[in-house]
Amino acid sequence: MDDGVGFFSMILIGLIAGYIAERVTESNHGLIKNLIVGLIGSFVGGIIARAVDAPPTVGFVANLVVATLGAILFLFIWRKIRGGGRRAD
Repeated sequence: MDDGVGFFSMILIGLIAGYIAERVTESNHGLIKNLIVGLIGSFVGGIIARAVDAPPTVGFVANLVVATLGAILFLFIWRKIRGGGRRAD
């Protein structure tokens, strides 16, 4: 995630991205796991964006998109490693 967002914005982005990823992947976990998944997704999305030379993300919405895509990818990989299923625990 870009350093242009503050701490509370980063938390909010993590919560929203984790929630969206939970819905997209049909997982079922709570608020804290949504936050963790969203923050991990932000990290994963940032790495992928830099790897493909995407322009830096600036602002709340751009960071939310990157974090959400990263969170969805993270949950997808996590479920493959854990053997499928509908839960991401």
